[in-house]
Amino acid sequence: MRTALVIGTGLIGTSAALALAGRGVRVHLADHDPDRARTAAALGAGTDAEPAGQVDLAIVAVPPARVADTLAGAMRRGAARGYLDVASVKGGPRRALTALGCDLSRYIGTHPMAGRERSGPLAASADLFEGRPWVLTPTPGPDGGTDTEVLNLALELVALCRAVPVVMDADAHDRAVALVSHTPQLVSSMVAARLRDADETAVRLCGQGIRDVTRIAASDPGMWLDILSANPGPVADVLAEIAADLADTVRSLRALESASEDERGGGAAGIEDVLRRGNAGRDRVPGKHGAAPATYEVVAVYIGDQPGELARIFADAGRAGINIEDVRIEHATGQQAGLIQLMVEPRSAEGLTEALRERGWSIRR
Repeated sequence: MRTALVIGTGLIGTSAALALAGRGVRVHLADHDPDRARTAAALGAGTDAEPAGQVDLAIVAVPPARVADTLAGAMRRGAARGYLDVASVKGGPRRALTALGCDLSRYIGTHPMAGRERSGPLAASADLFEGRPWVLTPTPGPDGGTDTEVLNLALELVALCRAVPVVMDADAHDRAVALVSHTPQLVSSMVAARLRDADETAVRLCGQGIRDVTRIAASDPGMWLDILSANPGPVADVLAEIAADLADTVRSLRALESASEDERGGGAAGIEDVLRRGNAGRDRVPGKHGAAPATYEVVAVYIGDQPGELARIFADAGRAGINIEDVRIEHATGQQAGLIQLMVEPRSAEGLTEALRERGWSIRR
């Protein structure tokens, strides 16, 4: 791949352009808002000048509702040898392209499983996709199916962005992201919405749990309305199952208020069931580098909110010869301090604890 055209210079489009430009591909940038394309170009993502001729690959990074029309327009003017989109839904755009009479042999639907709460070119990063799954949904069939050259261009894009290719059926992809991406966004927003009118004393009690649950509720509503409007059925199916669990859980909690010992026992069993099913589901979430979930020991350390503290604790762990597998920080409300949780292999926990104590760190049991 020598040349590429990125149509849509938001977070995903600009991030892909930055990755390609950084690896020697000449990238042309286009956007319905010329200022966004100029911003992306100023960041080093390419040039906002039109290509002189046909490019190798056109990457359409626009909202799902605009994918088909944008692709069709690029195909009509022969903008590229191959075309792909990076929208978060795949079945709808393909069906719309078919209805428009487009040549699907020159197209492949893709979806990089990466993102941030912020949007726009200023939020972009060349390493956004590193190590993340990038779904490819080639059109099946010997007649009109995705051409091998186009598939290879898509695979090259994934490699240049240092992502991990995953091949799926388009509709299976849409059902999957409804569960692992779209529904979590709505649930996070629903929980966060409870805080809007909550008493200030309750809000001041917010800890790491509510921060974790509501993190993605900071996402752009307009962007998510576009996504959810393109995949409403599968998301509604998952929410209906969650609604059934919620109804059962409400009944179980009400039963715990009952004067009847039998009803309280049934309520407790219902709560325990949903918690244990949650444990089982959480255990299936892939761990570090996509491997099977690992069990780590947590070494919790008090840390001051001042420059250099994180670097110092990581350096002290490195001097002890211990690899930090993961890390989380809990911020103390109203205090210039927090709690850093260092996840390590169980056999390393005792050594790390002793090494950090020797260097003056306060360890929390």
